[in-house]
Amino acid sequence: MSIAQTFDAIVLGGGAAGQFCAAMAGQRGKRVLVLEKAERVGKKILISGGGRCNFTNSDAGPANYLSANPHFAKSALARYTARDFLALVEAHGIAWHEKTLGQLFCDGSAQQIVDMLLAECAKGDVTILTGQEVSEVEHRDGAFLVTANGALHGAHRLVIATGGPSIPKMGATGFAYDLARQFGLKVVEPRPALVPLTLGGEDVLFRELSGVSAEVDATANKASFREAALFTHRGLSGPAILQVSSYWRHGDPVAIDFLPGLAPGWLHEAKRNTPRMQFRSLLRDALPQRLADVLAERLGIEGDLGNIADKALRSAEDRLRRWNFHPNGTEGFAKAEVTAGGISTAELSSQTMEAKKVPGLHVIGEAVDVTGWLGGYNFQWAWSSAHGCAQAL
Repeated sequence: MSIAQTFDAIVLGGGAAGQFCAAMAGQRGKRVLVLEKAERVGKKILISGGGRCNFTNSDAGPANYLSANPHFAKSALARYTARDFLALVEAHGIAWHEKTLGQLFCDGSAQQIVDMLLAECAKGDVTILTGQEVSEVEHRDGAFLVTANGALHGAHRLVIATGGPSIPKMGATGFAYDLARQFGLKVVEPRPALVPLTLGGEDVLFRELSGVSAEVDATANKASFREAALFTHRGLSGPAILQVSSYWRHGDPVAIDFLPGLAPGWLHEAKRNTPRMQFRSLLRDALPQRLADVLAERLGIEGDLGNIADKALRSAEDRLRRWNFHPNGTEGFAKAEVTAGGISTAELSSQTMEAKKVPGLHVIGEAVDVTGWLGGYNFQWAWSSAHGCAQAL
């Protein structure tokens, strides 16, 4: 089969990282081809942030990422920052706002970010082909040969930007890992991250609280997040739970502090000041009523505060500040916002994202073993890793 066209670089994947990398390389004068499996680019961008795209986080730094090598992300994040991407957003006239915790969203629609990326690609004369099924990738005589939809494309550099298997209904697969293994690159076991946790055993009783939300401190493996937790018909969700899910492993407990805003000794203080107040009524003042009732029942404490022994109150407060749940699993890749694990950072240059063993092969975005917190951090990793790679194409 003869080569349809030769490029300087072929980017596999037209998501956030793939498009941005192609645009930046194209604007450096490189001839770039993007091959996207779906019928349109940026499908995950469009559903992100409730359709408004939480496109970065103003606080993004290495501490906000999980990886087998916690230092790997430093270089890319330092060389292309959240402020750099925000400047591009503003240059395109996209209005934005900051929600809590440094999260930046479009005022309008996530489509604005996709349109911006397409405009940047057009500025760099990037060729984008959608609906492309890649059937074979070869590396011969210093060139990468990619067969897609029966056509053969060649380039001296190949960028893997196909993401991870999270949200398979959007077409996500483990293709990046198959390709990595083909080229002899190690893969850190992929697992669902930023994902709801499921409850079984004694914790099943909490499912009756489906729809109830409260601000908590959630902790798993020493990682703690103070945000909302949401009870669901399957278990636990909400921002605090999604955050700790990335750190949680099977068999670990998740500790919930239901009283993060109250000073230690809160129950004893209430007993002194309002001894005739019912214990359950006091809990209802601090928490949603249905949650307060269930917790009171599980604690087995009823009656006026003045009639409850100090030791019992101390024990109740200790439990409320560290209520251990024992998840029996997660809702899997189908509900995971991202994938933890991926192509090992030990295989890649932290500056150029190029494979050390395979010159010309680069990996960016979610396909790499770098996973951000909830709140725009994974988009920033997409932009930063793509930018670092683009400078080397």
